[in-house]
Amino acid sequence: MLLKFSAFLLGAILLFFLSVMAFIHFAPQFGAKPSGEHLEKIAQSPNYDSKQFINLIETKMDNSLSNMWGMIKEYASAKNTAPSATIETQFGKENKSTSDTTVRVTWFGHSAILLEIGGKRIFLDPMLGPAASPVPFFAKRFKNKPAFDLKKLGELDAVIFSHDHYDHLDYPTIKAIQDQVGHFYTPLGLGAHLQAWGVPKNKITELDWWQSAQLDNLTFVATPARHFSGRGTGDTNKTLWASWVIQGPENNIYFSGDSGYGPHFKEIGEKYGPFDFAMMECGQYNERWKAIHMMPEQTIQASLDLGGKAVMPIHWGAFTLAPHEWHEPAERVLKAAQDAGVNLITPRIGDSFTLGETLPQTTWWQEVQ
Repeated sequence: MLLKFSAFLLGAILLFFLSVMAFIHFAPQFGAKPSGEHLEKIAQSPNYDSKQFINLIETKMDNSLSNMWGMIKEYASAKNTAPSATIETQFGKENKSTSDTTVRVTWFGHSAILLEIGGKRIFLDPMLGPAASPVPFFAKRFKNKPAFDLKKLGELDAVIFSHDHYDHLDYPTIKAIQDQVGHFYTPLGLGAHLQAWGVPKNKITELDWWQSAQLDNLTFVATPARHFSGRGTGDTNKTLWASWVIQGPENNIYFSGDSGYGPHFKEIGEKYGPFDFAMMECGQYNERWKAIHMMPEQTIQASLDLGGKAVMPIHWGAFTLAPHEWHEPAERVLKAAQDAGVNLITPRIGDSFTLGETLPQTTWWQEVQ
């Protein structure tokens, strides 16, 4: 009897393992690894070491058993990592149109931002799906009311991605909007995912750090970040991650993507700053992985390094991806900004505002239970 039970248990474990591997291999949301021309271009990058992309400075993650166990205990004891109440958003309100000389910003939560600049509509990291994971029941989006309607998004001149993690590059979103997008701009290798999802090759431009592309009167520059990439098994750091400089006729904009703190912020500021507006990662952090995600106080220091005249914290307010309280990033970055004299912009989700006018400086999260 014991022998039969052991054989059954072993068979069940093997079947589960094979099912998971088959799901990862065949499910489209995992994307595709770079191959062919993608790999040829990647091999020429000074940021690629023949096996994977590397950061400008040493960036190691502690994957020891003791650290993993400590992380599990942190998550198990974490409290208030998601709001129990629905977040009241500004979606659905009538927004005035922008001119070629104005910049209008709409925050969709987390790092998803619609930027209207130079007469163009640019969407940064349009993760608009229900969950920041390959399965719908994990890392679900906080409840929003009203929620955004993808059908009302309209035509987009460009989409820019910072890297291929699920909370930034979302398969359902790409399938829904790809026909509305004029062109996609990505770090090296990420275009392989887009092509696997049906985006034509001629609609994708991949850039290495410090390379730039032109879209009429706009210039996009892929700049360094301190992070990593990967969506499945065996693809860690096979595609590049980046921050972005967006230069318009009248304004200079910075988008951090995901990044740990490092000297690259000062270098970017010296080459391309100061910036009229900087969207800076602030959230989903932890001391255990601060090499790849800034703490809120580092967000403000990075903003100073860049020369950001107005700074908006992003990468928070939509998903639980770390064991801190969901509103903690906003509270900490607000205090750090006040201490440093940084002009912090804190819109409600779905709010649209125009640079040069009165900018939103709310504490809306304090109203949410």
